[in-house]
Amino acid sequence: MGIGMRELLIILLVVLVIFGTKKLRTVGQDLGAAVRGFKKAMSEGETEQSAPPKQLGTDAEFEEVAKKTDSQPASAQPKSDRSV
Repeated sequence: MGIGMRELLIILLVVLVIFGTKKLRTVGQDLGAAVRGFKKAMSEGETEQSAPPKQLGTDAEFEEVAKKTDSQPASAQPKSDRSV
């Protein structure tokens, strides 16, 4: 009880009448571009998984922030508005 050839042809004709040839062409191009992008992303993901992970350096330290937090005692530091 699946879709037969007649039903599929009728559905395609109705879609063609509703959307028109220009709209179906752009939809087809957009769909093709999306599939190509998906395949490209999948292949890039596979190569990233097979490659060893990159070694990251140490965290960046900003001198201004480090000086402020080091020079002020914990009780003198401003409290966040988010504290409960």
